[in-house]
Amino acid sequence: MANAINDTRKKALLSKEVQHIDITSFDARPIIDQMGNMSFTSRDLGRATRIYNQMLADPDCSIILTVAGSTSAGGCMNLYADLIRFNMVDAIVATGATIVDMDFFEGLGFKHYHAEDVPDDKILRELYIDRIYDTYIDEEDLQHCDGTIFEIAESLEPKAYSSRAFIKEMGKYLVKHGKKDNSLVKLAYEHDVPIFCPAFVDSSAGFGLVKHQVERAKAKQSYMMIDAVADFRELTDLKIKAGSTGLLMIGGGVPKNFTQDTVVCAEILGHENVEMHKYAVQITVADVRDGACSSSTLKEACSWGKVDTALEQMVFAEAGSVLPLMISDAYHRGSWKNRTKRAFSGLYA
Repeated sequence: MANAINDTRKKALLSKEVQHIDITSFDARPIIDQMGNMSFTSRDLGRATRIYNQMLADPDCSIILTVAGSTSAGGCMNLYADLIRFNMVDAIVATGATIVDMDFFEGLGFKHYHAEDVPDDKILRELYIDRIYDTYIDEEDLQHCDGTIFEIAESLEPKAYSSRAFIKEMGKYLVKHGKKDNSLVKLAYEHDVPIFCPAFVDSSAGFGLVKHQVERAKAKQSYMMIDAVADFRELTDLKIKAGSTGLLMIGGGVPKNFTQDTVVCAEILGHENVEMHKYAVQITVADVRDGACSSSTLKEACSWGKVDTALEQMVFAEAGSVLPLMISDAYHRGSWKNRTKRAFSGLYA
């Protein structure tokens, strides 16, 4: 009886799916134009959007998207997929949660749900419901995602892989078995856009990969592993090849710092002519007073030789509330239509 009650309660809590915004369905240009003439965050967003449009219009600029936080689960998943679909980014650096727990998870056919009724979180644990602020995830579905990562690992040659190489295999899996066309991981595979997760195992992928290694070790067999150094080397190679680059950064943390550090790494490797990232936009709610801002302000990053200060803009806002306006503006202005496709995945073939 208790199980039936729990099943009914769980079904009720997981009844309203998060709907992902469609940036092609509305034209934000008039809003952005007016916000640019306002003050405070509105003016910052207007300037940040102009800088992103400059990146798209610059024929020499390759654009790297970095994502940290839960915007994918919160309704921006189709937005990120459209950035690939419309050739508006050339490489992606993200948290494992963004790529695995959110995008790959929905690519398998699972959903995120509105947390409109939030009981004691201990009750949620009993019901196997995970919570991201006002969003729910079915833990049983997430464990299926863990298991799928295990299956992919089991199918591969036992050797070291960068996260990019493993995520490519995830994209290949979704092409065959996925339940959603508009998946970032799937589209990145199809459009030759590399995805890096420098802290890959800090996600649902970690559980599947640990299981793979433990079971292989018990059977005295070799196993695959993720090579974080290869991630850094491969992304630095991309920066060297790209030349002029622009950063569109959602949140901060490891993806942001990892991407900025490629300039320094290139210099350490003897490439003294590699320029700092020419353009940079960051949307974040992080504070600067603890000396971090989730990996430094953009002006501060210049002192480290990472980001030029001529075309950079911080936007202090919750990304889900402003990013759709920025990307809708850029989509409707249309500079992406004339961009050359980089196909950077070919660097690692």
